[in-house]
Amino acid sequence: VQLQASGGGLVQAGGSLKLSCAASESISGFNAMGWYRQRSGKQRELVATIRYDGSTNYADSVKGRSTISRDIAKNTVYLQMDSLRPEDTAVYYCNVKKWIVQVGVYDYWGQGTLVTVSS
Repeated sequence: VQLQASGGGLVQAGGSLKLSCAASESISGFNAMGWYRQRSGKQRELVATIRYDGSTNYADSVKGRSTISRDIAKNTVYLQMDSLRPEDTAVYYCNVKKWIVQVGVYDYWGQGTLVTVSS
């Protein structure tokens, strides 16, 4: 699975961005898709996920400010981020969890897109 993330950029605090992640194959068969981020000097952390059944999960730090969604027809997952804060500055990575026979659940990662929030 190849993942192409886009939508990052520079935004002022309080602003919004919408990240997109296009997959190279149908997303309907994935266990889950999601977004993770890595802030400078920190470990990669979960931002939001959407499972095969459409259920979603958010990190407490973005809950109420971010919305993850998907367009199955376009093989794309989105992350709408509102009320952005300087601490949201990070490289955001798209993730897919896919079941592979004899391997189990395997993680695929996109190339990352930089989000910079200025104060």
